[in-house]
Amino acid sequence: MAGHRAGMKAVKEVTRAADEIGIKVLTLYAFSTENWKRPRDEVDYLMRLPEEFLDRELQELDEHGVQVRLLGDPAALPQHTRRAVETAVRRTRGNTGLILNFALNYGARAEMVSAVRDIAVQVKDGGLEPGDINETLISNALQTRGLPDPDLLIRTSGELRISNFLLWQIAYSELWFTDTLWPDFNREHLLEAVRAYQSRKRRFGGVDSRSPSDVQSGQ
Repeated sequence: MAGHRAGMKAVKEVTRAADEIGIKVLTLYAFSTENWKRPRDEVDYLMRLPEEFLDRELQELDEHGVQVRLLGDPAALPQHTRRAVETAVRRTRGNTGLILNFALNYGARAEMVSAVRDIAVQVKDGGLEPGDINETLISNALQTRGLPDPDLLIRTSGELRISNFLLWQIAYSELWFTDTLWPDFNREHLLEAVRAYQSRKRRFGGVDSRSPSDVQSGQ
């Protein structure tokens, strides 16, 4: 399980770096809804990691104004895990610095199903007409309501898939893939990803007014 503890170190280093360079929201995929399929001893170990991390780092996070949030369904989490995360969320709720989202027992499809159900109830109760449903309404029904959509998605470990992560929110996010394993991911890797992002031209489905040669040269 040394890799998992190294992953905790990566969380600390990346969070510090994100805060230092002015990133407003950092979301880390800690445990997916599919991860329950892993061996029981591994799941039990993974469920202890958030508690260990927050026990060690919560004071520093709070001192730096970091606001801890939880994405995902806490109901299925072990009591000790849920208690640790809820304590961190409650203690840092008033902080105005970096928002640190832990996606824990999170799956984007489950999130969207829940949002659709909530909207359906409002329609059934007469509070909404079907014609009132739009992108803003759906966004506000998701767990990330009030937060901007991610500018950049970083996928580590050489994987070339999204793995059921923020599927609605990343519609126009820039994607950056690296072979670096998450436990080895550090400040320099984050800065490399941010520099790559800054060099790109984002059009959000529009047409770039510059000539193709200008786009290619990056001028």
